[in-house]
Amino acid sequence: MLRKAYPERSMVSDGWISLDPADIGLIESVYKKNLREGEERLMLAVLESAVEDFQNYVLARKPRGKKLFQEAEEWFLEKDSEEIFSFENICETLQLHPDYIRQGLMGWKEAKLKTLTVEDHHQGGRPLASTRIRHHPVRLAKTA
Repeated sequence: MLRKAYPERSMVSDGWISLDPADIGLIESVYKKNLREGEERLMLAVLESAVEDFQNYVLARKPRGKKLFQEAEEWFLEKDSEEIFSFENICETLQLHPDYIRQGLMGWKEAKLKTLTVEDHHQGGRPLASTRIRHHPVRLAKTA
């Protein structure tokens, strides 16, 4: 990442910019930016993990999968939390709109559950009539 160098804070020699190591303000700003970028990457990873759990376990039947889905769904739906890694705080930091994401996830969940309901209806009901035509073996007798 390119940074703006100020002449009074740096020295230019042979095309290279060397920063004054005694400039604490400049060092702190670089450190804070790196820290901030790392924090944002971590927040994005938390968000991605929650979306994966939400989508992978929406139809879970085992207790562990159900729990992972429930925790992810509750995390997405929670509002006004003061925790640093709350859904709304992560969205604010990453400049995302939390209600838009919630709406998309809940719409996806409804569609997925409808698909499951249709599949269960076809599988759980009476079997459909077989359309296969069964042929009985025919023996041809040789006539002499």
